[in-house]
Amino acid sequence: MAGYAQKQGKRSDGTGLAGVVDFLLANARVVLGVSGAAVLAIATLAVKRLIDRATSPPDDDSDMKAKQKSLEESWQELSLIQTMPKSQLPLRREKLEEPLLSPVVDGTTEDPEDVVPSSEMLPAKSKTQLCLTLQEKLLSRYQDHISVSEAKKILGKQLSKDICAELQDFLKNKCSELPFGNAFLSGYLCDGLIGGGTLEVAFMLPLVLESSLWTLIPGEQTVVNNPCFWMIKRTSLEYFPRGNSPWDRFMVGGYLSSNAISSALRKVLVASINWPAISSMLGCVVRPVMAPEELKLEVRHEQIHLDITLCPMMESGDKTLLAASLKEPVENLWQQSFYATEVSKLKDLDARDSGIRQCCLHLLKDVFEIHPFWCKLTSSHLIHVLLHLSETESDWSEAALAIRFRQVLEELLQFLEEGSLPCYFDSRINLLGHLRLEEIDDIGYTLYEALAEPDLWSGLGL
Repeated sequence: MAGYAQKQGKRSDGTGLAGVVDFLLANARVVLGVSGAAVLAIATLAVKRLIDRATSPPDDDSDMKAKQKSLEESWQELSLIQTMPKSQLPLRREKLEEPLLSPVVDGTTEDPEDVVPSSEMLPAKSKTQLCLTLQEKLLSRYQDHISVSEAKKILGKQLSKDICAELQDFLKNKCSELPFGNAFLSGYLCDGLIGGGTLEVAFMLPLVLESSLWTLIPGEQTVVNNPCFWMIKRTSLEYFPRGNSPWDRFMVGGYLSSNAISSALRKVLVASINWPAISSMLGCVVRPVMAPEELKLEVRHEQIHLDITLCPMMESGDKTLLAASLKEPVENLWQQSFYATEVSKLKDLDARDSGIRQCCLHLLKDVFEIHPFWCKLTSSHLIHVLLHLSETESDWSEAALAIRFRQVLEELLQFLEEGSLPCYFDSRINLLGHLRLEEIDDIGYTLYEALAEPDLWSGLGL
């Protein structure tokens, strides 16, 4: 009887119930799983607290309130588990050890897919991209990366004039037998179309030819049958044999060889002129570019960078012919240049309607120069596309910049699909004629991909 009474006493003090609880909790995970075990644990804890409250002597009011609050929180957590969607419970084995309960916020839960991150959670760059339109991005890029200060323009022009004067003096002193005309500056820096980090200048070096001994042959009458390329033929050989003209030394097959003249000038630039002395005098670094097919000088100043191209040229009436700058070996071809007419027409159109064609050209040029395929198209190609588009679109105000910018790219894509970009001033000339079919396909495909992107800015790699 004493043993029985002792067992009854143990049951009355709660240790028997504790053993049952411990047994259930130890085996609930196996029988009921993780979620079931959690539910059972919280429910059992709540019941145990009720029993303890009934069997224990009354405490002070503060202890009772704390216990009451703890009990209410336990039932609150239990109700949350019961109402939790099944999709939120971890299902995979590797997630069984993760906590099931998340911090309670006003007694409600939210589906993670329905939560939209606030602007404070986004990085600064993302917030900027979300709030700026294509129009604003284009204007911002023009202002921050393309626009060149007047001080840099003035400095670039002054350096170009000084270097051009040194080159002209050398040619007169060392190559006096060749009648060169007065060299003059041209290019985007001089015409106000410059933009970006490097300023582009052209040294135009006219050749003075005897009109009675040389005549121009149109491109369609030559073996290349291309109206863009002309030839200069030596005439009156029966009366004025070879040697009567100082340019006869550059004649190949009866024609004035642009290749021979360019090669001679390249030797002058690379081997004859003392550029270190000129650099020291002008306070900059001037050095020739070593590429065999180019007549270029690089000028590096602490404030600006200049790219100078030497252009042997011949003028006849309203035509300007430049020595053909082709990678393939050429002997007698002279390429007709429309640069002066292009720039004049573009500026005239903008002056008439206060347009943004020149700004659009700067932005396009900035994009194309950094692309591995698009860089094969020059500013001249872009100008002609702008001129063609100006025939059909009349609104070139600043507010329409983003629309016109995209339209120029779409117009260019159409020309690439056709494999032909007609010259604005002579439709017989295909400005894409110097590119291989594979190169045109590469440019067209990558441009199509960029235009297909929902965000054109990202598609252009900016």
